[in-house]
Amino acid sequence: MKLYYPEDYVEGERRPAIILFFGGGWNKGSINQFRMQAKYFASKGMLAVTADYRVRTRHGTTPFECVKDARSAIRYLREHADELGIDTSRIAAGGGSAGGHIAAAADLTFIDEISDNLSVDPRPNALVLFNPVFNNGPDNYGYDRLNERYIEISPFHLIRKGAAPAVVFLGTDDKLIPIKTAKEYQTKMLEVGSRCDLFLYEGQGHGFFNYSPKKNSKYYQQTLDESVKFLLSLGFIKHD
Repeated sequence: MKLYYPEDYVEGERRPAIILFFGGGWNKGSINQFRMQAKYFASKGMLAVTADYRVRTRHGTTPFECVKDARSAIRYLREHADELGIDTSRIAAGGGSAGGHIAAAADLTFIDEISDNLSVDPRPNALVLFNPVFNNGPDNYGYDRLNERYIEISPFHLIRKGAAPAVVFLGTDDKLIPIKTAKEYQTKMLEVGSRCDLFLYEGQGHGFFNYSPKKNSKYYQQTLDESVKFLLSLGFIKHD
């Protein structure tokens, strides 16, 4: 984990936190993907965390281990809240693509590492999702690796009353995550009484939100601005 503290943080304070998971199809990825977003959230008063997790190319793992690691990471933040300075009632989780999947799955699944302290809640209080993998069922992303076990970690199929409020960002030209899937996810969330704000970006493909010094940062900034508005509305961030 890499921790990004607000400049005005004072030891002993309890700040809201956000933990961010990189994308890469559960196969690869870098803890630095959301480095710039983490710095931005820290500038808004949050403790931002970028987290590593096991992936196939480095650890020979499956998506199930990825989800377990996300739940373990959130448990870690809760268990160490005193020393880290975290308000445990305001822990958001987020990520892109597979990272968005494991953030959402952390809230909804029931699979855990047996070495975890299972008395500690692994569920986030809010979700910030960048073109996340929502649905792992037949004909959807990841089913070829999960097969009939998809139901264990497919966020769409596990939505229930009490699901954490979410904000979702998706490009209309995303070849991996159909708009239809995102809208179905939003509808199901609303049906169980959970908030789900969906922002669609015309003509944008997978990963459109990523920061790069070599390209226009328009969508990077737009998605961050909407994330801040969402977190502000939930009381995770205060007005400047």
